[in-house]
Amino acid sequence: MAVKWGVIGAGGIADRRTIPEMVKVADNAELVAVMDLNPEAARRVAAKYGVSAAYTTEEELLRDPQVEAVYIATPQNVHHRQVLAAAERGKHIFCEKPMATSLSDAEEMIDACHKAGVLLGFDYMMRFNIHNLKIREYVQSGALGQPVMGRAELTCWFPPIPGAWRQKREIAYGGSLIDMGSHCLDLLEWILDSRITEVFAFHDHLVHPYDVEDTSTTVLRFENGAHGIVDNYFNVPDEAARNLLEVYGTQGSILAAGTVGQDPTGTFTTRLAPPGQAYSANQVRDADAGVKTETHEYEGVAMYGTMVRLFSEAIRSGGQPPVSAEVGYHNLQVLLAIYEAARSGKPVKIHYA
Repeated sequence: MAVKWGVIGAGGIADRRTIPEMVKVADNAELVAVMDLNPEAARRVAAKYGVSAAYTTEEELLRDPQVEAVYIATPQNVHHRQVLAAAERGKHIFCEKPMATSLSDAEEMIDACHKAGVLLGFDYMMRFNIHNLKIREYVQSGALGQPVMGRAELTCWFPPIPGAWRQKREIAYGGSLIDMGSHCLDLLEWILDSRITEVFAFHDHLVHPYDVEDTSTTVLRFENGAHGIVDNYFNVPDEAARNLLEVYGTQGSILAAGTVGQDPTGTFTTRLAPPGQAYSANQVRDADAGVKTETHEYEGVAMYGTMVRLFSEAIRSGGQPPVSAEVGYHNLQVLLAIYEAARSGKPVKIHYA
């Protein structure tokens, strides 16, 4: 029996990605209600997907007895309130990232869902790009040797737009880092299977005049000793952006393009050196000198829809969300440390209990 879903904040990413992908790949999920503060957007989305219930407040949607689970696709400054309200009504919750804008709010969200006996998970969907899954398998297999460095880049062209909440500090908290870098940080930790323990960052308003950073470059240290770089820019033309993912180890490298983003596409190349490499003062990089080079490309599946399908499975089976609340909390912890580092101009260590 399909899980009946409601959507809070239906006019943005929900309409562009999550709802159409839910319809396409999540046959265990049924959309029964949508909500948006904009009545026209709520009516439009409801008509587009053949849904009779269109609301303009989350309270109305959460009172709907049909709704078993909600997808929250609203700005992060209201996630706390909306998650608490959904938990109080006994609804399972699949929420967009980042989790919240403070750790105290995030802790309250986790506690409320635990007490209510409802699932809480977050949309780090890039884990479900087939290429990223294969890259993780390569790294975890030991084929690259000891991990040395990982880099994830996600950029776009985002000029000043009247009413764009992602450009307002009081709503979004930050800019390119919190919007795009949250995915990159999660992806590197997941691929390397190691938590970030120390961060340093440069944040600038390099091109656009809004009050959040349009330029973010972050340097990382992982628990396993590897270093990392995450770069996120709101000022690079979409046509120029490659959204690269790179992993380097003592036995080789993985270079990927197009696997960091909203589409389930991409390609990656593995370069694995033969064991027992000797030092060469000439540092000749000859692809034919025993290095095994392969390019990999797979048929991907819609990632947002996959998340809804897996979340629905967890609801029916009594399992866990595809990406847990604890992952969302940890990601927020790292993000807040990076903003502190950018403000202070000093490295910030992340301490875990």
